[in-house]
Amino acid sequence: MGNLKNYLKKFLFVISAKKSTLVILLSLFLCTSLLDALGIGLVGPFMGLATNPDLVNQKVWLAWIYKNSGLSISHFIALLGLGMVITFYVKSFFYFQVQKYILSFSISQLGILRMRLLHGYLSVNYAYHLNKNSAFLLQNVIKETFLFCYSVTLPLLNLMVNLLVVCTLMLLLLGTHFWATVSILVILLFAFTLYNQFKEQMAYWGKEGSESDTEMIRIINHGIGGIKETRVVGCEPYFESQMSIQVKRHASTASLAQVWQQLPRIVLEALLVTVLIGFISVSLILNQNPENLISILSIFAVASIRLLPSASQLMSAVGTLRNSSYSLNRLYSDLKELELDNVENKRADYNLLFKPKSGALLHHKVQSQKFPFAEEIIINEVDYSYPGIPGNVLQKISLTIKKGESIAFIGKSGAGKTTLVDVILGLLMPTNGDIQVDGVSIYKNLRAWQNMIGYIPQTIFLIDDTVERNIAFGVTDELIDPYRLQKAIEAAQLEELISQLPNGIKTSVGERGVRLSGGQRQRIGIARAIYHEREILVLDEATSALDNETEGLVTQAIRKLSATKTIIIIAHRLSTVEHCNCIYMLERGKVVKSGSYGEVVLGEQLSSAS
Repeated sequence: MGNLKNYLKKFLFVISAKKSTLVILLSLFLCTSLLDALGIGLVGPFMGLATNPDLVNQKVWLAWIYKNSGLSISHFIALLGLGMVITFYVKSFFYFQVQKYILSFSISQLGILRMRLLHGYLSVNYAYHLNKNSAFLLQNVIKETFLFCYSVTLPLLNLMVNLLVVCTLMLLLLGTHFWATVSILVILLFAFTLYNQFKEQMAYWGKEGSESDTEMIRIINHGIGGIKETRVVGCEPYFESQMSIQVKRHASTASLAQVWQQLPRIVLEALLVTVLIGFISVSLILNQNPENLISILSIFAVASIRLLPSASQLMSAVGTLRNSSYSLNRLYSDLKELELDNVENKRADYNLLFKPKSGALLHHKVQSQKFPFAEEIIINEVDYSYPGIPGNVLQKISLTIKKGESIAFIGKSGAGKTTLVDVILGLLMPTNGDIQVDGVSIYKNLRAWQNMIGYIPQTIFLIDDTVERNIAFGVTDELIDPYRLQKAIEAAQLEELISQLPNGIKTSVGERGVRLSGGQRQRIGIARAIYHEREILVLDEATSALDNETEGLVTQAIRKLSATKTIIIIAHRLSTVEHCNCIYMLERGKVVKSGSYGEVVLGEQLSSAS
């Protein structure tokens, strides 16, 4: 009972439906069960009337209807038969509508849950992603949500339907023949108890299947994501052998789970036939009234047609729920973790996000928020330590950046430059200290602050789409501003490149910009920052991987912007920071030196030489 309560608690947390919707579903299930009982309950009396028409006079209300109908007994019984047929058709139609509603409900929950997870992963604290593999997140959004829909929600709802049907039919049969019903009940309980003995094994198969799926995604990401290195090194057999292990692991557990789901129907069919034949044999031996036997058998025969599938589906649903418990636990744990990060406390309107135009307008509204910036940015006594790692990576960092200035962070690898920039970007929350813009903390409206920043990393992320869509990254086609697009292209010195492309700005750049050179990708990154009209540009070693000539072009594009933008640069090549107003040297998470290029860079070189 405790396990069932815990399972339902997790299910209700993961599912996004309102509780009133679930109450409506339960009401529909109850109506379906009552209609089933009504339809089947009418079969016995009808068969009794068909074999012995004199029984019509034993019921006062039935005799009254018969006398006032003006029909012969045979026509009256035929009319009752027509009423039964209509009842069965109504019941079947209603059952179809309930099943349709269940499917529609479950599949809509699949879409909502995927939106909920994606919203959570995109909104969660950046530090969360430092400890998560992308294969794990992909598996959750695509496969685990699918399993939650088809292997948790649908089986759970069908389990409720079939449980009500089985209980209703058992009550009906109990009123027809007590001992035969008890025999069927004992057999059902025996089969269920036997089936339930393997619950741990079914849960293990589900866990193995889910983990093997995650591993397969990870292997594909590694092998195809680094296809150039894979080909050059010649490690194709390694990835294929790794994939082969996971394919066999998945095939083994999935086939066992599927075979086990078929077992209840096979076993119950054999057991119920045994009970039915045994009941007939005992009745004949005891010389019971054949008319009563026919009536009872009619009810049992029709009930079995409905009882057998319901009972077997009920047991199969229990097995499926056990098998999918790992997926439910995984989604529950992830959503709980996102909730702790306050993401789930800022629930989005997922139905609105299903509508592309509404989603685009919502995105535009969020992007239009801007943080007031007229004078300076003050970084005040900032400390930062990564979760689970002792010691501060940043220690008491304090500096001031005037509007329109260009500053640079230099230092050896591991000095804390990138961590400091991640804090400035609002990706990492400082352990202590604050960042203020014109005296106002950026953490009062972090989204508005991030809307001020254009980020250009060493490796620009490009989507497999056109140059136009990569520059106007995250903006739908109908909202792309041609004037701003052209302005960004000119400022990033992309005109010559675009003129040489076969379809101009409509040319696809390939996955991760594979059809472009490193310098061209960097300049698209600069154009992206300019298009989005970001007042502050952050360049994280943006030219360190480029050759001298390309670096010169990118640096020239950046310098053209220095008069109108506030620029923050992380650099290894010190020649790229010569134009900066102030340079900060970091060492072990502390600012050890600051000043002009001559004071910091040339002064350091002179000190080293002497």
